[in-house]
Amino acid sequence: MGLVDICVDSWAAIAPGLETKEDWKLWLHQPTSLPEGFSKETFKQIPPMLRRRFSTLGRCAVSAGLKILDGDESIPSIFSSRYGDTEISLSLLTEMGMDEPMSPANFSLAVHNAVGGLFSIVRKDNSKLTSICATDGFVINTLLEAVGQLQESDRVLCVLYDIPLPELYQRYCDSDLFPYAIAMILNKTGDERLKIEQIIPPDHIEKSTENPQKSEAFQLVNLLTGLSSEMNTKLNGVIWKLTRTVCDGTKKA
Repeated sequence: MGLVDICVDSWAAIAPGLETKEDWKLWLHQPTSLPEGFSKETFKQIPPMLRRRFSTLGRCAVSAGLKILDGDESIPSIFSSRYGDTEISLSLLTEMGMDEPMSPANFSLAVHNAVGGLFSIVRKDNSKLTSICATDGFVINTLLEAVGQLQESDRVLCVLYDIPLPELYQRYCDSDLFPYAIAMILNKTGDERLKIEQIIPPDHIEKSTENPQKSEAFQLVNLLTGLSSEMNTKLNGVIWKLTRTVCDGTKKA
């Protein structure tokens, strides 16, 4: 069952040692160990005073978004993460457990829309901002939210980002191995399209699951770089298929 097409105007992704599209292509083709942290140049677009307020996760998300936006453009945005900044949340819980006062700065940054809020401050843009927390199917959830917003807006910015979970949580949840952020500007017209559809019949669901060795986010980067033409993800008992195409309907290699 076909659902909808949306168009990718531009995109960028960052992770330690991966800052250009060519970096990502090479790494996805042959993954290697990445550096421990980011270079000093990675976050230079964030004003120094605000940069100090961000955690690593926030710096990733904001920097990826700034890479593809013109300085004065007003645009609605969607910030999406599976877990949010769990390191900050855990520090607050630790303080509570020790009967100590919580850090006001950390408390303000622990809420899920903190990154998007600081992003709007950096850009001085008061456009609509949505924050999504989705442990399963967070790429599809983000794209479906974008589809809805494109009914009223010509363009929307989507930023998907995460950071490794603290060790305490890793035994209970799967987690990416390094911090990253993927930013896309989506619109309704363009040469490069992402087609979203449900795979039916339901009895084919278990046979269509995604490659367990690749997280949903990195499958998306595979699509954006052209290294693959489709990805599948399971959400609410249904397989959602995402296909990268060109405007004439043929798959783009």
